[in-house]
Amino acid sequence: MPPMPDNPPLQQPHSKTDLFVSFTVLALQGFGGVLAVVQRELVEKKRWMTREQFVEDWAVAQIMPGPNVINLALMIGGRYFGLGGALAGVAGMLAAPMVVVLLLAVAFGGVSDAAWAQGALRGMGAVSAGLIAAVGLKLISALRNNPMGMPVCTALAFASFVGVGILRWPLFYVLLGTGLVACSWAYWQLAKQAAHAGGRP
Repeated sequence: MPPMPDNPPLQQPHSKTDLFVSFTVLALQGFGGVLAVVQRELVEKKRWMTREQFVEDWAVAQIMPGPNVINLALMIGGRYFGLGGALAGVAGMLAAPMVVVLLLAVAFGGVSDAAWAQGALRGMGAVSAGLIAAVGLKLISALRNNPMGMPVCTALAFASFVGVGILRWPLFYVLLGTGLVACSWAYWQLAKQAAHAGGRP
């Protein structure tokens, strides 16, 4: 009997309805830290992409204008079903959460000044930060196959953290600086790999 593969084959959404329902379920789970939910649902459960593909798509979604998870829904929906798929993905991310947010806004308006409500919001902020940090650590291993190499990826991530988190530089300038360095280095490494592969007998 042949051995089972370590990684099962990738799947894909069956229809635009599947996209809409999947992103609706995903959005309704994303209280405080949607990144953790997105990675678990799309990579581990549905197997629509590998960890490496997720890291690459999430990086693009991060630097595009607008909410990153909406950008990701657009990209995935468009990849499989074109414009209709992109719209289905975005509708799934927005429809049900918008209803929930409106209901919460009405309910929270009367108690927003209460000490327990303020404490709850601070607690949720800490949980959100923890979720994002946990997913970041979980996805680090996906950078092992990155053409830039793990040391360069780590250095760029640290530089971005220092620029935004400690020095409080505008995000646009940090992305412009580290992004140009990263793109240039990746291009150079990929060109070297292509030249090496082309020179093989």
